[in-house]
Amino acid sequence: MTVIQPYSGGRQTTPRTVGRNYQSVIVMLIVSLFLVGAMGSRLAYLQLVQGERNRQLAENNRIRLVPKQPVRGNIFDRKGKVLASSRLSHSVFLWPVALKKDEWPQTRQRLSQLLELPEDEIQKRVERAGFNSPSLIRIERGLSPAQITALQEYSHQLDGIEVDIEAVRDYPNGDLAAHVLGYTGELNDRELGQRRAQGYRMGDVAGKMGVEEAFEPTLRGEWGGQQVEVDGAGRVLRILGEKEAKSGKDLQITLDLKTQKAAEAALGNQKGAIVALDPRNGAVLAMVSRPTFDPNIFSSRITPDMWKQLQGKGNPFVNRAMRGFPPASTFKVVTQTAGMESGKFGPGTVLPTFAALNVGGTAFGEWNRAGFGPLGYQQAMAWSSNTFHGQIGKGVGGPTLIKWARNYGFGQPTGIELSEEAAGLIADDTWKRERFNWEWTVGDTVNMSIGQGFTQATPLQVAVMFAVPANGGYRVKPHLRKDNEAVDNWRVSMEMKPSTIETLRKGLRAVVAGGTGQVLNVPHLPPIAGKSGTAEAPPGKPHAWFGAFAPFDKPEIVVVAFAEHSGGGGGSVAAPMVKQVLEAYFDAKSSEEAKEK
Repeated sequence: MTVIQPYSGGRQTTPRTVGRNYQSVIVMLIVSLFLVGAMGSRLAYLQLVQGERNRQLAENNRIRLVPKQPVRGNIFDRKGKVLASSRLSHSVFLWPVALKKDEWPQTRQRLSQLLELPEDEIQKRVERAGFNSPSLIRIERGLSPAQITALQEYSHQLDGIEVDIEAVRDYPNGDLAAHVLGYTGELNDRELGQRRAQGYRMGDVAGKMGVEEAFEPTLRGEWGGQQVEVDGAGRVLRILGEKEAKSGKDLQITLDLKTQKAAEAALGNQKGAIVALDPRNGAVLAMVSRPTFDPNIFSSRITPDMWKQLQGKGNPFVNRAMRGFPPASTFKVVTQTAGMESGKFGPGTVLPTFAALNVGGTAFGEWNRAGFGPLGYQQAMAWSSNTFHGQIGKGVGGPTLIKWARNYGFGQPTGIELSEEAAGLIADDTWKRERFNWEWTVGDTVNMSIGQGFTQATPLQVAVMFAVPANGGYRVKPHLRKDNEAVDNWRVSMEMKPSTIETLRKGLRAVVAGGTGQVLNVPHLPPIAGKSGTAEAPPGKPHAWFGAFAPFDKPEIVVVAFAEHSGGGGGSVAAPMVKQVLEAYFDAKSSEEAKEK
């Protein structure tokens, strides 16, 4: 049987649903309010709390600072020959703000491999600049062609890395005059901290020694740069601002390239130094020190192995022309001056000489072990008698001898512009008591009178000493900047008696004419005066000295050669070096005079 349901007008009867539609609306409203509230809170946090930081990050991603390093000033010799200039080189830079933090470890590792640079060194550079820095920072200088190619090949893996060209220091003559010129290098953290007040910044290159350091303010120049707008890929869209870099000023120094080359060749590989200067005003014509180094190596990064090799040469960065050594018999110029100027031993003095001079139980031996018989000043200088000069020193006393040593400039810096200069040493009673708790003795005075004992003099100081009898009694101030060669600005009178100066000159001439310096008595050179010296230097071999000036009648050059631990005498080892320098100097002078005619 079929049951037919009553007709309901098309509506079906459902369970009770009163208020259900309102529940859905309420839930949606609550969820919406929650989401809007959360978003609003986040926006408020970003806008109010971190707004400044985010604006800065956005700006950094759009604006980049591109510093432009100034070209360093050139250095020329006294005749305009280039001693130091600049050349273009490729460097790799990093833009910290463009680095992707999550990819940075891989980028750093790849960069380390390509540049053969430790990862921690790269990391330190980035941290020093800050990861939000909009400025480019240099990672490496002096890239090789292979490194440039590799960086280009892997550029897609090196976000924020750029290769650019910048000027680096170039020394066309290699290691010639390295100790005078010095070198340039990037400032380390300590140096940067000391120079920030002077406007130096991270990545700056500055002079590290020699003329490069002494005249840094002149040579440096002023940084420039650009503020550019870039897109997300780092491409420049437009230049917002620009300041031109100002090149450093050129510098002309007193060195003479030909004389310098001759001095370098004369010293060869012998450890020691040669100094040549103009006795009229103290202008340094040449200054050589061995061992040496090539300053060009500092135009790129120095690896630990390279540094180790340099140090293995025996302190190549020490300028021996300005380091103290026992001056030996060259110091007898001071002893004779003290004798005559004291009034105790006039120019006509004649003293007996002996095999040895006994003082307080100590025997100061004559170098020929027999003595020379009675000698005057000229003969005593010519044959470098120890017992003659020992008697002079003993007779005038320690204070007088010390006074004249200091009058000549010993025991104090000469005043040359280079910061590496040592003062040497002229000891006295106070110094000895403080150092050894012993009083000064007559033996100390006698030892000083022959250039031994505590006395230490630099080759530059010895050259200044020889300039005094050469120029007629003036102590000159050696200098390297050639911008004011007026004699009066560079010398002071020693206020010596004319008879003292004349006696010294005759004695120094006698050394070359018939004494220990006869190797310089040659017809193709003008008359020369000078003095040899052989310094005891236990436990090593003796040092050899020779100082000379020429022409004798009107001196224009002083040359001092010092051979450290050479083992030979001054007349046989150092005098030939002086001769070689003088030959080059006067040969060049003759050629120039011939051209002018």
